[in-house]
Amino acid sequence: MNEKTGDKLGFWSIVLLAINAIIGSGIFLTPGSVVHQAGSKALVVYLIAAIFAAILAISFAAASKYVTKSGAAYAYSKAAFGKKIGFYMGVLRYFSASVAWGVMAVGVIKSTISIFGGNPNKAINVTIGFLILMAIITVINLFGQKVVKYVMNLATIGKLAALVLIIIAGVVLLITTGASSNLGQVDQLTQNGQKIVPTLTTTTFVMAIVSAFYAFTGFESVASGSEDMKNPEKNLPRAIPLAILIIAVVYIGVVAVAMVLNPRALMTTKQVVAIAAIFNNEILRDVILVGALVSMFGINVASSFNAPRILEAMAREGQISQALTKRTKNNFPIRTFFISVGLAILIPMAFEYNMVNLITLSAMVRFLGFIVVPLAVIQFYRGKAKEDILKANKSVMTDIIVPILSVVIVIFLLVEYNWKAQFGVVNAAGQVIGVNWYAIAMMVFGFVLLPLIMAWIYRRERK
Repeated sequence: MNEKTGDKLGFWSIVLLAINAIIGSGIFLTPGSVVHQAGSKALVVYLIAAIFAAILAISFAAASKYVTKSGAAYAYSKAAFGKKIGFYMGVLRYFSASVAWGVMAVGVIKSTISIFGGNPNKAINVTIGFLILMAIITVINLFGQKVVKYVMNLATIGKLAALVLIIIAGVVLLITTGASSNLGQVDQLTQNGQKIVPTLTTTTFVMAIVSAFYAFTGFESVASGSEDMKNPEKNLPRAIPLAILIIAVVYIGVVAVAMVLNPRALMTTKQVVAIAAIFNNEILRDVILVGALVSMFGINVASSFNAPRILEAMAREGQISQALTKRTKNNFPIRTFFISVGLAILIPMAFEYNMVNLITLSAMVRFLGFIVVPLAVIQFYRGKAKEDILKANKSVMTDIIVPILSVVIVIFLLVEYNWKAQFGVVNAAGQVIGVNWYAIAMMVFGFVLLPLIMAWIYRRERK
């Protein structure tokens, strides 16, 4: 059904859509980890992460002018490389969406436990919290899309209010009390006689960039609604990078205030929302925690809406079992929903609810898509697509140079990434003392077993 041009999203609407899609749990969860890893270079790390995100976002925007079907990475890879690659990318995108949901669920649960004075690091507390959260989210979904949209709008207000409050309150405190430290002193802070920030190496710098990059993810889903936008081939490549620039300014402002005001608290706090720990005023801290909590809860609801529908979209395309298209009388995709709930619970459990590992995993799982989509754009430019694509204005810059740069960036991050720390058991001194077989098993499950299981079920159904 064709919509009137006036009903479609214009340039500034796309910018706001991208800002809303990207600002989520990342800025509330990552600063402590990034500053701990990069020290005084943390602001540079966020800037580099923003540049990387903008470059990758342009590749996704370029792909959207050739393929306007919903599904983003799944739709682009299927059109460029055929059904098999499309199938694999669809499953992987679904897995990454479930990982992201699990990360945000842990954030909500641990933050809630902290606010009420409980122990957020006790596994049984988090597990019980998971079950309660998923029950609440299930009820919200059963009420339909109107309630889902209401919760998401409330989350937008919550997250923006919390970020603005951090910057304003931080600046007021700096003016009235004077800075407690300068950025250079962050590297010299000690705890128990040892420096908190380790010696910066290429590997730790890359790990910090990956952690910061998580705060910018979400741009890859913006282009999936390109058919509802005015001139997406022109507006998307300009709107998404602009949105990332605006967000980068906000993020760097928040982290800069935290690093100058109270860097020790930022790096040593046990709170999940580390950014709130920089304030001594309990009321101010609790307001920021509640704002972050509302934000993360809203994004959990958004994830519960989006993740099941990725799987459902593949079923509707005839690539997995048609049984997964089943919906209730209230139009609720019940089967794909509960499969997604299962993954969102099991993945964090496999990583023992470790937020740093979950955040880096969530970013890393996306990276295969960040290689395949730029390569798909190059295929479209060369006229080598496996499926029919739209005629679009081709550009060497956005369709060749930027995609190649995107692939180079992702490969560099993958090569320099500290895989041992991600899939090892690390002691208090930061040394790898064993292997985290749960984490390895979950990666094997997501990258190998889940695609094989879905392919087997589909083939069996066809026979």
